This record gives sequence, structure tokens and C-alpha cells, in this order.
Amino acid sequence: MRTPVCESFGLEYPIFALSHCRDVVAAVSRAGGMGVLGAIVFTPEELERELQWIDKNVDGKPYGVDVVIPAAYVGKAQGDLGKLDLEKLVPEEHTRFLEQLLDRYDVPPLPEDVPRFEGLLGWTASKGRALVDVAMGHPIKLLANALGPPPVDVIERAHAAGVQVAALVGRGDQALAQRDSGVDVIVAAGYEAGGHTGEVSTMVLVPEVVDAVAPLPVLAAGGIGSGRQMAAAMTLGAQGVWMGSIWLTTHENDWEQVIVERMLSATSSDTVRSRCVTGKPARMLRSGYTEAWDSAESPGTLPMPLQFLAGAEAEQRIRRAIQAGSSSGAELSITPVGQIVGSMKQVRPVRQVVSDLVDGYLDAMERMARLMEETE
Repeated sequence: MRTPVCESFGLEYPIFALSHCRDVVAAVSRAGGMGVLGAIVFTPEELERELQWIDKNVDGKPYGVDVVIPAAYVGKAQGDLGKLDLEKLVPEEHTRFLEQLLDRYDVPPLPEDVPRFEGLLGWTASKGRALVDVAMGHPIKLLANALGPPPVDVIERAHAAGVQVAALVGRGDQALAQRDSGVDVIVAAGYEAGGHTGEVSTMVLVPEVVDAVAPLPVLAAGGIGSGRQMAAAMTLGAQGVWMGSIWLTTHENDWEQVIVERMLSATSSDTVRSRCVTGKPARMLRSGYTEAWDSAESPGTLPMPLQFLAGAEAEQRIRRAIQAGSSSGAELSITPVGQIVGSMKQVRPVRQVVSDLVDGYLDAMERMARLMEETE
């Protein structure tokens, strides 16, 4: 099971786990894979605290950080507009639409003493770079980027520090652009994946990307949650797998129980690709929130980062309602997850998930070997 990418990072298994939960990240790395912390949900100050905790709890194992420095978004040409300037670009009809939606579900307003979301987080280059600055102050082994090639100076900075750079792609031409920018690892994320994802399925995308960027290592992502699927990805030419959704129902993940229960009861048909959170297509569980943005009453979504900025406080109110045990808040929940959710039927410790992946992979490969012997 050890592939060149394992040797490159010092891993026991070619399993890369993207999570916004530090406990999951550390647990996967301790179990022999590589945990990768999704930094987009944190401010630089928050990210610093999370990484300090990981440093103390990862037992010296390798881990990475995932940021977003998008290639295209509103305000980029002006050198990154500030939050106040961007807020002026959010139409009043969008603000009114969200307020009416939350009123309809009886989601209470935020108390005056509760700090509001900063609103942009890492959805612009300047914000993404601030997160890179924090990450590079820690002993990370991998820096990953989505929504476009990482800036050349960021790649050079990472390489100078002995940090490899990965980039997520959804098409073959994107993979070529990433290769030419100098990244070390390509993550081919298929249509089935949770979060931001393109329109090409994993089965088609992975071999296309592998052939396009060889000998650069490729990790397969999208619809992978078992050892059999991991074996399929490796057979297609991937050197490892990049997984996010499967960790959402682990003991270590910090999501509310009501959200975990929604995922456990969901089928693979219960997800949708929607622009309602960031302005770019992202897969999530269908909810009252996604349906509202897809309805005839919707004013339509805005380009990045205006859509995220428009809904930042609404998302915060929904999250607080969920934490307070509100069923209406749960009905509006914003839950990024891939189509593999239909196979996520139990809560397991991270170590058990890794063990099951490895055992399932070995079983699948042995089954294929027996099948080949029988046909000779």
C-alpha cells in the first residue's frame, strides 16, 4: 500500500484527511495518514491557536494545512476591497431575502453582545495569504490550495521551507495549469465530492489527470469512503486518496449531534451542488436553506466573496439556533458533504475509520488477485 507519496511525506498509509476539526486532523496523522486542517473557517488568530494545539497533539507526525487563495473574485482587480467596501456591493434584496427566510423559520437575531462574523475569512487573496503566514510558522509538511493555482511566490516560499504544495482541480486543463505553476501534488476532486467541486465524475477525472500530469503524484477525491473505493482510485493511477466527508461522522469531529444524525440518515441522493454559500458550486446536504436559494423567490446568488459576505450573519444565526437545540435551525443547516454520505451509517473513531479503509483496500486487492488467477 505504500506509494511514492507515502515515502515523500513519511506516511504509513496514503490517506489524506481534510477536516476543519483539529482533533480529526491529529487523530488521522497519529493513525498513519496525513491530517490536513481546513483553515478557511478560521481567522489568523484562531488558526494560530488551532495549529499550536495540533503541534502538541500530533505526536510529531506529519500534517498539513489547506487554504483558499481564489483565482477570481469580486474586488481582486482593485487589490482586494475591504469588508466595508464589499458590503456596499451586496444588494438590499439579498439582505431582505435572508431576513425573511430566517423569520419564516423563527431563527432569532444575534444578541447585541455576540461578535459578528468577520465576514470574509479566507475567501480573498489577502485573507488567504494571512492564513499562509500563520501556517508557515508551524512544522507543516503540506500546504494545499483550492479554487485556482497558488501564487508562485507562495509556492516558492513553501518549497524554501521544505513544505510541499498540493492543489485541488476538477478538470484536466486545471491540472495542467497547476503542474505548470510548480505544485508538487495534484488532488483530482470529482463531481461526487463535498464542498467546492466541478462537473466531472471521479471515475473519469482521475485517470485523465494522472495521464495529463505524469509523473506528478495525484490523489483521488470524491465519492471515496471505503477500502474498495480506495482500491479503485489506486487502480486508476492515483497514489493516494484525499477524503473529507467520511470524517464528519467520527467521534472526534465536533459537529452538533443533530447534524450528525442528519448525515447518518441521508442517502446519496440527498446532496445538491449549490452556490448559496460562497458563490461557487459546492456540494452539501439539501436543506431549507439550499431550497430557498433555488426557489422562484430567490434573488439569485452573488459572485465570490459577496455571497459569503451576504450570508455570514445568517449562517451564524442558524448555527447558534442549532446549538440551542432548535429544530427549525436544523432544517436550515448548511452541511457541506459529498455523495458518500449515503454510506456513512455509523459513528466511528478516526483510528477505526483508517483501519477499516486499510482492511477494505487489502481485501479488494486480494479479491482482484484471486479473480485474475481464476481467469488465467
